[in-house]
Amino acid sequence: MEKLKGIIAGKRVGVISLGCDKNRVDTEKMLALLSERHVLVNDIEKAQIIIVNTCAFLNASRKESVNETLAAAEYKKNGSAEKVIVTGCLPQKYVGELWKDLPEADAFLGVSDYGRINEVIDEIYGEKRVNAVGTPCNENTTARVPTTDGYAYLKIADGCSNHCTYCLIPKIRGEYRSVPKDDLIAEIKGLKKVRELVLVAQDTARYGKDLQPETSLVQLIREISALKEVEGIRLLYCYPENITDELIHEFRVNAKMIRYIDVPLQHADDAVLKKMNRKGTGEEYLALIEKLKREIPGIAVRSTFITGFPGETEEAFGNLLSFLEKADLFNAGFFKYSREEGTAAYNLPDQIKESVKTARLKKLYAAQKKIVKKHGAAAVGKTFKVFAEGFDENRLTYYGRAYFNAPDVDGKIYFFSAEEVKYGEFYNVKIIRPDGYDLIGERVL
Repeated sequence: MEKLKGIIAGKRVGVISLGCDKNRVDTEKMLALLSERHVLVNDIEKAQIIIVNTCAFLNASRKESVNETLAAAEYKKNGSAEKVIVTGCLPQKYVGELWKDLPEADAFLGVSDYGRINEVIDEIYGEKRVNAVGTPCNENTTARVPTTDGYAYLKIADGCSNHCTYCLIPKIRGEYRSVPKDDLIAEIKGLKKVRELVLVAQDTARYGKDLQPETSLVQLIREISALKEVEGIRLLYCYPENITDELIHEFRVNAKMIRYIDVPLQHADDAVLKKMNRKGTGEEYLALIEKLKREIPGIAVRSTFITGFPGETEEAFGNLLSFLEKADLFNAGFFKYSREEGTAAYNLPDQIKESVKTARLKKLYAAQKKIVKKHGAAAVGKTFKVFAEGFDENRLTYYGRAYFNAPDVDGKIYFFSAEEVKYGEFYNVKIIRPDGYDLIGERVL
């Protein structure tokens, strides 16, 4: 270790990143700052400083964050670790409780405090605990250390102003704040070549409405498309009310736009949607999905839904099941409603029993599985351009993603190849058969 004028340098630092892809971007920016003074290590057992970048969206996320912190603290007793730092959403919302209940942590930083990470390391080596949690604000850091191969996430905004009644995000990350275009362009250029750039925010389609002068997601997409560093652009988390005709047109005419969109709907029953403080109705959502498919041939539409929300009657749940059948989504994710203290829905009457939530969740997955099976059967005999990501030792096949597979959340395409495959490159793969949520194929020349 080198110590000059109170500055700590040369420590081995390992980071555990939990939660969503937006959190991953925060982690990558923090890694860039850390690398200016310290040595980054992949093996936590070798780290002298362990940083846990946390999620606090749901109770399960908070438990995981605390458990990971406690596990990291064990390395201070039985390993090489000297300090443990907790960053991100958990301390942002709960630092008051954590300071007392989690003495194993030497420091806490919130969602906008990553820029202070090296300063905080200096302070905790002065033998004192540090609470560096501040108010969520705009970030100007653009340098990143990529943790994904060939593709990258771009967080184009932080916070949320929708105030859905089940969600803690506005209380954790603050109101919606778009990142200025110039900062985003600089960030992308720093990533160098990106085969697939995945745009994310709590509501990606809302981008730019809060900027002065006001801009739009489409304007941002056009500027990104002009960059030689980017080959393809994927959109996640576009709220339905902000999907404009201009955005739909951009899908049609922009060759860099991947024909995939994630539209988080959360429900399809009008009464439940109103209680959730969601904009729109089930009928409007269905019309939007039909329009997307009609206007953008071949587009894969993904969504997420919550079941067991307070007051979700059998009729309301039936409306959601019926919606799934009509919407014919390519991919969908389902979650049980989590009663989060501090949200408006926490005190709503007619809370649903956990056993009912579980039963309804199973029915939703069963309904979507039938739809996935149909899409899988339709893919047999077709050839897709597949982004190779790795080799499965159990299946003894390579695997990757086609345009209808977003990283981490959708299925994979497993494929055989008689010739060597380089990860991060595209290959033509002919589908042989479906395999649950995945597809099996063979490389064709």
